[in-house]
Amino acid sequence: MDNNKDDRKGAINKSMSASGNRTSKRGFASMDEDRQREIASEGGKAAHQKGTAHEFSSEEAREAGRKGGEARHANNSNNSNK
Repeated sequence: MDNNKDDRKGAINKSMSASGNRTSKRGFASMDEDRQREIASEGGKAAHQKGTAHEFSSEEAREAGRKGGEARHANNSNNSNK
């Protein structure tokens, strides 16, 4: 059994670069940004056609913007004190 653990560790280490980043070319995150955008767009269009997509009301959008602004200002004031 110990040999299996060593084999798994070796496989994990082989998939890591010297800087510690994964080097695998598999999966959504490893795709270039344009391809990710295309896939996400297709999913959004499909959801709208199916009728299951969420559409923000003006009130929901206003609330999201307010929260984002608060978070942004909170981060700025924390950084200026350092």
